[in-house]
Amino acid sequence: MVNFNGTLYDASSNLLSIENRGYAYGDALFETLKVVHGKVLFWEDHYFRLMASMRIMRMEIPMNFTMEFLENEILKTIEANQLSKASARVRINVHRVEGGKYSPVSNDIEYNIVSERLDADFYSLNEASYTVELFKDFYVAPGLLSTLKSNNKSINVLGSIFAKENDFDNCLLLNTEKTVVEALNGNLFLVKDRVIKTPPLSEGCMKGIMRKQLMELVEKLEGYTLEEAAISPFELQKADELFITNVITGIQPITKYRKKEFTTEVSKLLLDKLNTKIRLS
Repeated sequence: MVNFNGTLYDASSNLLSIENRGYAYGDALFETLKVVHGKVLFWEDHYFRLMASMRIMRMEIPMNFTMEFLENEILKTIEANQLSKASARVRINVHRVEGGKYSPVSNDIEYNIVSERLDADFYSLNEASYTVELFKDFYVAPGLLSTLKSNNKSINVLGSIFAKENDFDNCLLLNTEKTVVEALNGNLFLVKDRVIKTPPLSEGCMKGIMRKQLMELVEKLEGYTLEEAAISPFELQKADELFITNVITGIQPITKYRKKEFTTEVSKLLLDKLNTKIRLS
């Protein structure tokens, strides 16, 4: 079952037309959430990111789009798919209503919510081999739009195809200044000597929800220093550890980049603290 503007429909229903602005112009935003036994993880952060993104995109936010309203719509969708007592990946899609070309006839919006089952309730560390490479065919242009979860994800799609064709598990994206921004599906953290580093938003990286959670944990981590700074490609092979973060996987350690192999010590430490934080929240 899918939730379209508050009404539940069978997943096979034809709800979107070819004139949908998200399809026609990428005039849409989305949030990917993890819901565990009816609890939306980090919901406040997701909600405020979505509202801020809608304002940046000049979308009209409906009066009823409160935290409580959208959370209830998420849980209604979860229940309709018999996932209330399981873990689920939920995606909220928001698009401007049909009409117009580049210039819309209205800034009003519609939304839909879809869900799928996840295997694990809490985050676990994947210690299997995980190899990455730089994707250098196209570059991220730093700016406010690059921090949004919009439907304009061509570079992520092309990078994913490149990774698949070349047997990499993931790729790291570069910005127009040729510094490392993020992975295809999450933010990047680099550990070197007791410093844990991640690119600032000004470099063009996604304003990740898990990024925010990890930064808060690192700031309280005894013996380590958090640094928001640009990462050059040359730093990657000098790092002790690299890992990728997103709300579905949690923390994904990178085990190899070119000839360099990495440890997972900090990843394990932070993952344990992350799960503890979730249990106590």
